[in-house]
Amino acid sequence: MNGSPGPWAGPPVGFALLLASASPRRRQLLALLGLPFRIVNAAVDENTSGGEPPDAAAARLALAKARAVSHLHPAALVLGCDTVVALEGDILGKPADAQQAAAMLARLRDRAHEVYTAIALLQDEQEAVHVAATTVRMRAYSETELAAYVASGDPLDKAGAYAIQHPTFRPVDRWTGCYANVMGLPLCHLAAALRAWSVNPPADIPAACQAHTGKRCAAFPAILGRVP
Repeated sequence: MNGSPGPWAGPPVGFALLLASASPRRRQLLALLGLPFRIVNAAVDENTSGGEPPDAAAARLALAKARAVSHLHPAALVLGCDTVVALEGDILGKPADAQQAAAMLARLRDRAHEVYTAIALLQDEQEAVHVAATTVRMRAYSETELAAYVASGDPLDKAGAYAIQHPTFRPVDRWTGCYANVMGLPLCHLAAALRAWSVNPPADIPAACQAHTGKRCAAFPAILGRVP
């Protein structure tokens, strides 16, 4: 299935992309590519081992999710994803409760951390894993703002206990790299990875992503190898 990318002429005969994730954020982002896809959730233990580098943890979990779904659908092209938030090398997963969410947000406040999202593509015996990294600087939100955000329940299903796109809390001051990566799916990295399958999404991905997020992007030229 390897080959150089050519002009998009619709999906190949029998093309099926399976997203091994139930995340509504990833579903929304993936739809921007203009490719047909289905969701098949993967039941994978997302715990990380002590001392495991955060980028390696993301890669391992993304591949595990892709393999779990590919085992049931070997003919399909499967996309597995995992996002890891790391502060000084410590992995901050999804908080177990409101108290843990508040503690995470207090640690992150007014500091820089890293967000890694791994994307794993798998079909038959061909697989590829790519990891995107974004440096994020949180703003100095107040205790009142932190408490209100935790009380909303929004942090409880998110790595690092926050959503960069939250419309009222707005936890992030600035970032370097891919904004969509922090949301859970680095679209330009995915488009570049799909070239190994001779799949070229029909959408203008940088334009679609920036329209969806409302954020200007300086990262895509280096990722996609094109002039902005």
